[in-house]
Amino acid sequence: MMRFVASRRAVDRALFLGPATILLALFFLVPVLVDVAIAFTDMGRNLKVTTFTTENVERMLGGDRRLSHVMLVTLTYVMCTLAIFNVGYGLLLSLLTTALPDRAGAFFRAVWFLPRMSPSVVYALLWSWVVAPTDYGLLNQALGALGVAPIDLKSNAPMLVVVLANGFVGASFGMIIFTSAIRSIPQHLFHAARVDGAGGLSLVRHITLPAIRWQISFVTIYQALSLMVSFEYIWLLTNGGPFFDTTVYALYVYRRAFENGQYAYGAALALGLVVIGVSVAMILWRFFDMRALLQKPRIEVG
Repeated sequence: MMRFVASRRAVDRALFLGPATILLALFFLVPVLVDVAIAFTDMGRNLKVTTFTTENVERMLGGDRRLSHVMLVTLTYVMCTLAIFNVGYGLLLSLLTTALPDRAGAFFRAVWFLPRMSPSVVYALLWSWVVAPTDYGLLNQALGALGVAPIDLKSNAPMLVVVLANGFVGASFGMIIFTSAIRSIPQHLFHAARVDGAGGLSLVRHITLPAIRWQISFVTIYQALSLMVSFEYIWLLTNGGPFFDTTVYALYVYRRAFENGQYAYGAALALGLVVIGVSVAMILWRFFDMRALLQKPRIEVG
């Protein structure tokens, strides 16, 4: 009987986890293995492989003088967008909209969620109109009404444009997660705190933020990794320019591989991005002590 139960559990696990395991192997493990193989070849635009070599890795580790600048740009972009918008502004939006009546809060959340639902090209086109250096740009129209001369943000402050464009669309993800977490907090905790004389800021500090600690940790880790590998808005808005001022690591990989035809070197750079992503994920996982979230509860709730 015990053998039958054990075999039945093994079959259930295989049926439950099998499809996900197959998809993970096909769409993550196999591409990584292919990338590793290409990284140690001389594949170019003609897609031919004539020799296996370590030159691409050596070039990435010490021979590419532009890579250090790209890494600095990526760090600036990820840190600013993550801290200010994806986590900070998303949390602020969730706090403000949950404090409003339900219908009003839902309306404002829907408005902030619209950019995420719109095509990337449309969203980038709107931002191009906002920061256009001519008098017809939305920002310059507003400045002109105040008597201020037109400015060219895409040339003078391209990183600001990139952070703003990615930040406003990225904040909606954290807003949804945080709003759901805030609404799941038992209301009697807030009622008891108000009876004791707690104000709005005290409620946020001592009840709301501790209660949504795990959601904040998850959004921070997820969005940090997402920002490291995303570049579509940057590519559409600035194409990584002017020069390489807004070229992040993922865009640099794309340009080396698909624009310059250096497929082997692009694969080596992509492999480096995988290593960096895994390292960052492990560091953040340990920093936020996410293992505690997965531990079994010490008491059973019946």
